[in-house]
Amino acid sequence: MTMRHLMTAGAIVAALALLVWVFRPAPVAVETARVTRGDLTVSIEAEGEARIREVVIVSAPITGLLQRITLHPGDRVEAGQSVAQIGPVSPALLDSRARAVAEATAAAAAAAVDLARSQLVQAEAMRDFARTEADRARALFDRATLSQRLLDDAILAERTATANAASAGANLSVREQELQSARAMLDSAADPAAACCIGVAAPVGGSILRVVTEDAQVVQAGTPIMELGNLEDLGIVAHVLSRDAVGIVEGAEATVTGWGGADLAARVDRIEPSAATRVSALGIEEQRVEVRLSLREAPPPALGHGFGVTARITVGQAKGIVTVPIAALFRLGGDWAVYTAEGGRAALHRVSLGLRNDDLAEVRDGLGEGDRVILHPADAISEGARIAP
Repeated sequence: MTMRHLMTAGAIVAALALLVWVFRPAPVAVETARVTRGDLTVSIEAEGEARIREVVIVSAPITGLLQRITLHPGDRVEAGQSVAQIGPVSPALLDSRARAVAEATAAAAAAAVDLARSQLVQAEAMRDFARTEADRARALFDRATLSQRLLDDAILAERTATANAASAGANLSVREQELQSARAMLDSAADPAAACCIGVAAPVGGSILRVVTEDAQVVQAGTPIMELGNLEDLGIVAHVLSRDAVGIVEGAEATVTGWGGADLAARVDRIEPSAATRVSALGIEEQRVEVRLSLREAPPPALGHGFGVTARITVGQAKGIVTVPIAALFRLGGDWAVYTAEGGRAALHRVSLGLRNDDLAEVRDGLGEGDRVILHPADAISEGARIAP
């Protein structure tokens, strides 16, 4: 082969190599992270609110006119302290026709009293006369100048007259009460303050949470007036999805956040046995369970009854385990998988996972400590693809 042929062949090879180098795929730029060993805590978050465990509602004990309440939410009261006053209701005003009827009724009642009083005087006179006649008949009977029949008639007349006098006295009392009732109907200007007022006492000591009925008004018996509670007896109620609540146990550690202050340590006291349907912010109906938490320390003064909070409840913990960032995981069929960076190329690994939270997952099989995994693998990455970490 001549030198000319060798030079031509070399030029062709060089041109081909240059074309391969120019048109070969560029390495895919990736972000990587190390598989490390450490501790992992799994928790769930749920919206909730701060609640006083025992809220006492003070109600009206009787129907009447509630006086204006001068206490306000936040005021402290002691057990037995009067927090409200209830008096009698003012009588209804009479129109001209009703007043005329009432005056006529009162006049008739007064006349009935006079008649009953006259009947009483007559009955008493008849009683005294019958008593005298009975005494005379007894004296004559003792001297045997009067028959037994006439004596019995005199005694009967005495007893009848005595009963008539008693009946007349009772009738007079009835008529006098009717007169008082008729006059009371006319007394529309009576001052109800004379009988005011019945005090409503606080059954427990604490702070006023809410005044339900503040202005002076007529209330029925049992009408709520105000709510009382002890702000030091504050707990947390978290509304947890029912599928998450099954993994919570009593005594689990929790953290209260999102209320506007520092995080508060808490623990799970009770998981309610029933769920309720609640509508989420997206309008989705969800079954949520109330999980009640107690604070590890005294509640801060700034945290009040009904304040919104976020509860982060621990449902699992592990120490000294191999963990991989969640951002490196993706689904491959029914398995979890990751890409590792090995010698400038991507290598596919199927992994077996354990505990997971929002940031890390426990690796039980498929990776080792120190392996470098590719975060957020794009569609351009495949087994053996060139990468540029």
